[in-house]
Amino acid sequence: MAITTNDSNRARLAELVNELAVVRGKVTLASGLESNFYVDMRRATLHHEAAPLIGHVMLDLLEENGFSVDEVDAVGGLTMGADPVATAMLHAAAARGLDLDAFVVRKAAKDHGMKRQIEGPSVEGKRVVVLEDTSTTGGSPIQAVEALRAAGAQVLAVAVIVDRNTGARERIEAADLPYLYALGLEDLDLE
Repeated sequence: MAITTNDSNRARLAELVNELAVVRGKVTLASGLESNFYVDMRRATLHHEAAPLIGHVMLDLLEENGFSVDEVDAVGGLTMGADPVATAMLHAAAARGLDLDAFVVRKAAKDHGMKRQIEGPSVEGKRVVVLEDTSTTGGSPIQAVEALRAAGAQVLAVAVIVDRNTGARERIEAADLPYLYALGLEDLDLE
């Protein structure tokens, strides 16, 4: 989903991600794969200008793909990459007068307290979108999808800020879910 319109928010977000988050040089990714660049999205998702843009760009992405915010109850994903994205979307929705909750999916349920794997308002019976800042193999979103389904949520789609074009889309779509992304490698001059 390359930038094909005069969407100034998306264009500015691409500039900021390129400036703040793209690190060029050989790295080993969490997936174990090697790459000639790393996209450290926390540098953007926790940035004063980029975070609000992320919220609006991701809301727009959902709507552009037929997921009205009125039809989505909550957004979130596996902690930690999804957390600031979900929070940005929650705030952007509130600024638009829309109701949208956020949630956090832990890698495993807590062994004390409420012993929950999913934190935030209950997702049981809710329509949710799984988020990730960037995904290489799709493993984190799939883990979140499984936890959400086990908790009784209806997962509508997976949405990421940056698609690395390294198999995440294929894995998510093989799980019979739409895969949406705001920025591709071409938007970050990484093709």
